[in-house]
This record gives sequence, C-alpha cells and structure tokens, in this order.
Amino acid sequence: MKHFPLLVFILTLTLAGCAPATLASPSPAPVSSTSTLLSPTTSPSATDTPIPDTAIPDTETPVPTATLAPDAWMQMPAIPSVSDTVRTIYSRGQELGRDPRRFSKAGDCESTTGWYLAEFDRKPVTYRLGEQYEYLQTTIDYYAGSFLRESVAVRRGANTSSLLTSLWADPTQCEAGESMLACEYRLHNPSVALIAVGSNDVFGVDDFEGQMRAIIEFTISQGIVPVLSTKADNAEGDHSINAILARLAYEYDIPLWNFWLVVQPLPNHGLQADGVHLTFGGNIFDDPFRMEKAWPWRNLTALQVLDALRLALEK
Repeated sequence: MKHFPLLVFILTLTLAGCAPATLASPSPAPVSSTSTLLSPTTSPSATDTPIPDTAIPDTETPVPTATLAPDAWMQMPAIPSVSDTVRTIYSRGQELGRDPRRFSKAGDCESTTGWYLAEFDRKPVTYRLGEQYEYLQTTIDYYAGSFLRESVAVRRGANTSSLLTSLWADPTQCEAGESMLACEYRLHNPSVALIAVGSNDVFGVDDFEGQMRAIIEFTISQGIVPVLSTKADNAEGDHSINAILARLAYEYDIPLWNFWLVVQPLPNHGLQADGVHLTFGGNIFDDPFRMEKAWPWRNLTALQVLDALRLALEK
C-alpha cells in the first residue's frame, strides 16, 4: 500500500485547510416528500440520474471500465441515484453482517462530528427541516446513533494516505497495524461510508488517484457502500481532485455526492475568505438567511444522499 513521502505527510499535519474559523452557534430549532433542494437564490436541483491488508479475500471488487470527460463532473447531480452495483455491494455486506442502519464518516475536519450531521442525534432537537424537508425525518430516525458518533476515521488534517495507514489510527481503539478506515469499519460495522477527503491532498495530487482507488476497493471488499464527495474548494488550482473523484465514482459505479455543485450559487461559493473553509450557519432549512451559508447545505444534502440510499437499499 503506497503512502505519501514523509515530508508531505508532515506537511498535512500542519495544513491549515481543515481548522474551523470562528463558528457561530446554530440556533435551536426539527423536519418532507420531494428530492429537490431548497434554493438560497438559484440553488441547483438534486436530479435522479443513474450514474487491503484486511480485505475479505473471496469478495470480488468491480473492475472499473467506464470513462468520463474531464469537466463532466461539474454537471453531475448533487444527489446520485443508486445503481445495481451499489445494490450488489450492499447485499454482500448484509451477508457479512453489516448493520443496515449504520453509516460511518471518513475524512478531514469537514467530517468532524462537532458540526457535521451531529445535530440529528442531539436532544433536545436543534435542527428544523421545515415542511419541504419533513420527509427526511424518516432517514434521521433510521440512522439514529450514527450522526453523533465520533468516527475514528475522521481527523483534522487527514488525507487519503491518512485513512490507509495505522500511523493515524487511535491506539486506544484500534488494533496494532490497523488503518483508520479498517478500524472504523470494525468498530462501527456500517453498511455505508461517507468519504470526504481531498482538501489536504493538494501536496500530493499525483498520488491522490491511487490512494482513492485503495480506499474505494477496500471499502467495497468489506461489503460497505462508499459514497464519494466532491469538495467545495479548489486549493489545487485546477479542480483536478474533484475531477478524479467523479471519474472514480463513475468507473466503479458508486455514488458521488457532488457537494461542489450545491455551493456554487452561494455567496463566495460557500467559502470563507481563505477559500477553503465553509461558511457556517445553523441547520434551520426553512430559513433563507441561514441557507446562504454552506454548512446547512452540507448537512441537508448529506441527509438527502442517505435518504436516497435508504429508499433504494432497504427494499
């Protein structure tokens, strides 16, 4: 398994791209059945269009064959539909005993529990879905317990290499030689993994595709559906990381949550002045003012992705 050179590894530890700026506290406030996105102004619509060191040896990993035009990812829907390949991965996971009502988070600070999805498990309720998104309450109830979970596959400054190495794994919870990703999958036993990395891979873009392939193939081998997410920033300067993520999702026929598309209509594309961190607002989805910020959109569309998977896979 390949890792970044030591210098790059050290640089990612100090990278400022995943340290939250000053965050306002979300206002307290709970959530309907369409799959369209609430518009801050002219927000994109969610469109339903089809699109191993510890690996299980008898599991077949899909062989990637499809290709995708370099800029096609910019038009890919925010919320993907669920393919037959995904159903096969999920069914294999059920044979292996994966919990259909659990998902895991894997990634950098944008997957940190503090402001990513956690409110959907907290009591008293501090989110408000509004009439338009009330239908998502069923999915919140279905995956209860995973939203607030502190994933051992999430760390500030993490990149693709981090997820695949034991050097970043929590020694108090993980076994010797166990990677962050393998540890999280063993501890939480999810059926779905929301994987969001890339902002901290700008020093190793040349290695990014190979590392992501390893993450995807390991996740599939474990009978877990990998959901890839594009990132809001363009820290590498040419959108190459998002292009790679979309191409890999297309090749492996797995879901791509195109978060980049979601934030394009927002002020400064949902980014703070540093061009990396997301703008913060509480999860009050029927408040137009809050919906001018990126974080409520991140949480809302993550719920919509989970909802699409639940509806397709629990049949």
